[in-house]
Amino acid sequence: MPKKIRLGIIGGGGDSLIGVLHRVASFINDNYEIVGAVFNPDYEQNLAFAKEIDVPTDRIYKDFDTLVEEELKLPEDERIQVCSVLTPNFLHFPMAKKLLENGFHVICEKPMTMNYEEAKTLQEVYERSGRVFALTHTYTGYPMVRQMREMIKDGALGKIHKVDARYYQGWINTVIHDKEKRSTVWRLDPKKAGISSCIGDIGVHASNLIEYTTGLKIKSVLCDFNYLYDDNQMDVDGTVLIRMDKHVKGVVRASQVATGEENGLAIAIYGEKGAFRWEQEKPNFLYKMSDTEPLQVYKPGHAYNSELSLKASKIPAGHPEGIFDSMANIYLGAARAIRGEAYNDGEFPTMKDGVRGMNFIESTVASHKQGNVWVNLD
Repeated sequence: MPKKIRLGIIGGGGDSLIGVLHRVASFINDNYEIVGAVFNPDYEQNLAFAKEIDVPTDRIYKDFDTLVEEELKLPEDERIQVCSVLTPNFLHFPMAKKLLENGFHVICEKPMTMNYEEAKTLQEVYERSGRVFALTHTYTGYPMVRQMREMIKDGALGKIHKVDARYYQGWINTVIHDKEKRSTVWRLDPKKAGISSCIGDIGVHASNLIEYTTGLKIKSVLCDFNYLYDDNQMDVDGTVLIRMDKHVKGVVRASQVATGEENGLAIAIYGEKGAFRWEQEKPNFLYKMSDTEPLQVYKPGHAYNSELSLKASKIPAGHPEGIFDSMANIYLGAARAIRGEAYNDGEFPTMKDGVRGMNFIESTVASHKQGNVWVNLD
């Protein structure tokens, strides 16, 4: 049994949903051990949180720069091998860049950077580093999303005609209607979140899912945002028309003010021979639709599924696979890459996905600001 990969965590302390999601995911397949961290910018809170979750405090550092400096003093077989970057968006680029430059592998939350130029710079650093970079587009880890990807690759739908992806949430309703509150949320602050809130936070998940499952690339976009209030600088709702290949069109619909919605990510892909539909809130069901056959339902853990899907299923058929399992599958794929083992290129999103994501986000913002016009992606 190979020794566990030595994992460092940056951010994700306290009651952070992302923090617990990543920590649990790293434990699920027994591949990682947290050996160092900066969970919180306040050092006393940082130490207290480490004690709370039973992480040894001897390598809990006062800040990120100290973590890098002190870890590099340790023998190579003791220091952190990979760091998970779970901070607010504006810190992703400088932290990931410094980690890669100093020989650490990186697992990073999305969006990867604040803008497209940073993304391209980070890609150059990554290509020189020889390290592994995994971007946590979590939903690519679901077994039935991976099953859909493999079946489309094998021609189950024939030529793709149309894609429809939506990601509806309602959580910003609790703050957006109060002028004082909306000025205090970091996701609505361009200096911390970047140029987009809704598309940058959740719409990019939908666009990534389209490219991941179909194997096609989004070539141009036409976007319309809703900011809801004149003093709000960040989009909280958006509709994006997309063009992929010549005869493949689609739409990405995203909202953080969809009242009553929880985490409503869903995708439908329509082709000449059939269609697939999948919903994140019902992740165990992949629906295959046809004009000539009854509705088919695929579920995880069955022998009829692809190898990529079965490797993502940790428990027998009939047992729910959820968000922790999905993130754990990304960590599992990254572990294989870090160890130099063979892996399927669908096991975890990469730097390429991060660059594509930033290209998509910036293009949607440009489309809206230029008067709702078509903008080409690189």
